[in-house]
Amino acid sequence: MSKAFTKETDDGVEDDELELPAIPTGARNYMTPAGYARLKAELFSLIDDERPKVVEIVHWAASNGDRSENGDYIYGKKRLRQIDRRIRFLTKRLEVAQVVDPSLNHGSDQVFFGATVTYVESSGTKRTVTIMGIDEVDTSQAQVSWVSPIARTLLKSHEGDELKLVTPAGVLDIEVLQVCYPSPV
Repeated sequence: MSKAFTKETDDGVEDDELELPAIPTGARNYMTPAGYARLKAELFSLIDDERPKVVEIVHWAASNGDRSENGDYIYGKKRLRQIDRRIRFLTKRLEVAQVVDPSLNHGSDQVFFGATVTYVESSGTKRTVTIMGIDEVDTSQAQVSWVSPIARTLLKSHEGDELKLVTPAGVLDIEVLQVCYPSPV
């Protein structure tokens, strides 16, 4: 069957595949102002810098003749598809983004989006997580998505609340010790 009748591309990746998790149906795409700015900067960098450079390389490679064995041409076209797919993804995510400034809740003891929460598990293990948007989470910085099980459990709780966190290993009792927000600038 010809590729013209399938959604598959040369690199074996479908156009509809996205690199980040999908937003839950009917939910907003919450982001911090910094996360929104990072995604917007990435989008503009792809459009203004990276894509034009790759187009120039592909144009040069195409002018060299036989395209079937031209590595620069083949790789360039593949890279263009990846860039265009990322541009579409970022554009869609930024269109539906709702920017929430966590510093507006500074001084509150209730957990909302953008909070840094310290909690203790029933085993005595103390953990600190920051609740962030789906597209801006960095797990190495102890950030969790607002749709993650721990964030869903913590949201709207107060300091001192005892909660039940459902995990694959079973139900875990946790207690919220501290809730912090960034200072208003």
